[in-house]
Amino acid sequence: MRPVMLLLSTAAILAACGSPAPDAAAVAQGAPGAAQAPITGAQPFAPAPFTVTPVAQFASPWAMTFLPDGRMLVTEKEGALRLVSADGKSSSVVAGTLPVDSAGQGGMMDVVLHPQFARNRIVYLSFSEAGAGGKGIALARGRLVEAGNRARLDGFTVIYRGHPKVDGAGHYSGRIAFAPDGKLFFTNGDRQKFTPAQDPKATLGKVLRLNDDGTPAAGNPLAAKGFDPAVWSYGHRNLLGIAFDAQGRLWEQEMGPKGGDELNLIEQGRNYGYPLVSNGDHYDGKNIPDHPTRPELEAPKVSWNPVISPAGLMIYSGTMFPDWRGNIFIGGLSSKALIRVAVTGDTAREAARYDMGQRIREVEQGPDGAIWLLEDGQRGGGGRLLKLTPKS
Repeated sequence: MRPVMLLLSTAAILAACGSPAPDAAAVAQGAPGAAQAPITGAQPFAPAPFTVTPVAQFASPWAMTFLPDGRMLVTEKEGALRLVSADGKSSSVVAGTLPVDSAGQGGMMDVVLHPQFARNRIVYLSFSEAGAGGKGIALARGRLVEAGNRARLDGFTVIYRGHPKVDGAGHYSGRIAFAPDGKLFFTNGDRQKFTPAQDPKATLGKVLRLNDDGTPAAGNPLAAKGFDPAVWSYGHRNLLGIAFDAQGRLWEQEMGPKGGDELNLIEQGRNYGYPLVSNGDHYDGKNIPDHPTRPELEAPKVSWNPVISPAGLMIYSGTMFPDWRGNIFIGGLSSKALIRVAVTGDTAREAARYDMGQRIREVEQGPDGAIWLLEDGQRGGGGRLLKLTPKS
């Protein structure tokens, strides 16, 4: 057994398969990162310093974002995008989206607004789709148009597709985040195929950096080394949360195999090691060398074993919880928890774990500084939208 490690991460609980790690001899390597010392002992739940208010309920919700007027866009796994009133009492389906393949871990995934949404009304969605060669992750965008009580996405078009398409229905990832300079970062999971995470020509198991129209951004660090021109970092598994902090640093969480969920600080051109190294092992019992055995590969800032099954990642910047500014919040699926991670510079530690009683799929900050959660809702019943405010 590996020692228990307390680390941060967000994502849906995913099935993993077993396969020995590939030979790394011909794989381009990134700069080294510092390994984290294991901390033995399970993390207990902390008393919750917030009040939880149920606001609405959805069918297997996956992600959400706030419009400037306080209303919300919420995605549902089966393919719907919903426009939700600020009080959560009413919602309607936004027309104009494309069909999704919702088998397994697939479906309608992330939703993010363009940084200039107030001017251009552009909305980005990620989703899984079937096509020649199998299934894959797609990134699309369209302009939100409202007429009366109806809304639609005009000109909704796929602007980027992860490649190659493969069989299976797991590890799509599909998280979206805009950098302070307006570049779009997009996560592609390894699709439970392991070796593509180290394949320079594949986008699977990678963080991508794109222009807002979906084309690869200029200056990506690995293109000159023969990588796909969109690749920013590689050696990832199932990346289910990314966000930029106030200093412009990109944090990412991903599901590990049997153990080894990770919180990473993403640096350009770095190799994060999967499946060559991990703080977990394959589900069939095959060993994966730990991160410290390969110091030339980037180690996580936090990792969990036992796992938390991370989903969704938010960096708090509001005033409602002033002591939590700069903290990272991650939803826990199997852990049924909200995990708070304290960050100091480029180091991180799990600061608290709050018992939510249900699988948490998404974490967002509201316009007023409240913390909003989406329950997963995929294992019976609907997934609730919850608002967290300080206890009086």
